[in-house]
Amino acid sequence: MNRLIVVVIFDQVDLLDVTGPPEVFSLLQRELDRPTGYRVLLAAASIDPVTTSAGVRVLPDVTFDDVPRTVDTLIVPGAVTVGQDRRIAALVDPDAAAFVARTAPRCRRVASVCVGAHILAAAGLLDGRRATTHWSTAQQLADEHPEITVDPDPIFIRDGDIWTGAGLSACLDLALALVADDFGDEAAQRVARQLVVYLKRPSGQSQFSVPLEQGGASRRVDELRHHILTHLDRPLSVGELAAHLHLSERQLTRVFRTELGTTPAAYVEAARVEAARNLLETTDDTVARVAATCGFGTVDTLARAFRRTLSITPAQYRERFRIR
Repeated sequence: MNRLIVVVIFDQVDLLDVTGPPEVFSLLQRELDRPTGYRVLLAAASIDPVTTSAGVRVLPDVTFDDVPRTVDTLIVPGAVTVGQDRRIAALVDPDAAAFVARTAPRCRRVASVCVGAHILAAAGLLDGRRATTHWSTAQQLADEHPEITVDPDPIFIRDGDIWTGAGLSACLDLALALVADDFGDEAAQRVARQLVVYLKRPSGQSQFSVPLEQGGASRRVDELRHHILTHLDRPLSVGELAAHLHLSERQLTRVFRTELGTTPAAYVEAARVEAARNLLETTDDTVARVAATCGFGTVDTLARAFRRTLSITPAQYRERFRIR
């Protein structure tokens, strides 16, 4: 079976977004004893070299106008700009967006890598769908395209024939998921071993860890976050946390909203889930012990938190991520 994969490239595109997925598809051929049918073409507005964000120049194989009619998978990487205030914003190349809009209907599936989701959105492919992107531009995507249900947490999301992935290394997870979709989990696992990466990180796995996810918080909030992380086995009620900072409960909630963009209860649960993930990955503690150590109290409470935040059970998480 012929599986033509077209990767869209344009000036300032992220280099890893471009090269990561083709490397996965190439390794698959090395691992299988039969042809995969994968053939990768890099397509750009012109045949001139494209300068990536890393400064490395890449040569397109074809122009947008010369892409064959039959395309199996269209992969759309992204690009960002960094402002003087160090804020990151996704860039949308208009030629690339127009090409994606007219080419997507004749593809079996379309996948964006990292902030490439912004190009899919500009092409109208994500309207009414659930999608993800790199966490740093998720709010931008939601603000510019309110018709999209943006979930900034998963490493990738599949919604029908549209796949959206986080970045940057999540391009490997997305490509491995495409391989598993075509050839099964065992084939994808063999490629993952060659790449020396985990397989399979479920699509619901978080892009980042709770203790590191928020920057710029005040010293008192940083101290409270440290208190939470070192006392997860305690109740950590809003009243207790407020008393720790000598604030009222209303003031504490306002501080969390302003500085961390969440509520005290949501932050505590996320911190507990993060700690539980670490214990499930690195210890042989029973799930009940993990639940108690992290302050969930019962296995059922732990399981509900995992399903709510990671779309996976604690047992499934351990099976996939246990470091042996």
